Amino acid sequence: MPSLFERMGGTYRREGDYFIPNIELPDAGTAPLGKYGRMRRRYLQEYHPGLYARLTASGKLYEHLTEIDQTCHERMERICTAMAARESVTEALKADNQMEWVRRMNNIRSRAEEIVTTELIYTEEGSV
Repeated sequence: MPSLFERMGGTYRREGDYFIPNIELPDAGTAPLGKYGRMRRRYLQEYHPGLYARLTASGKLYEHLTEIDQTCHERMERICTAMAARESVTEALKADNQMEWVRRMNNIRSRAEEIVTTELIYTEEGSV
């Protein structure tokens, strides 16, 4: 009597005295993950191993991580632009006082990254 795996079209290969299912995961992407994708992967591995295993087994982990990475970069850009405009961090300030401009932009970038990581990376749902 064939197993459920065989009835669903699965096959086995013999390794010594054991039959091993012929299972292959879908091809993962070849492009390297960005900073936020790697942060999300580490977070899932450490704090949500069930979700990490489910995404890995379904072959959707790389797709999820690249989506998170891209979304984070887009949000960072929008938030930084909006904060810079609201706080009058302009090209004129950059021309007049470069060190002040750098200090303020670093502060804006730091706050924006805190927002993005809290909302998109360090959450169980993310964009799953």
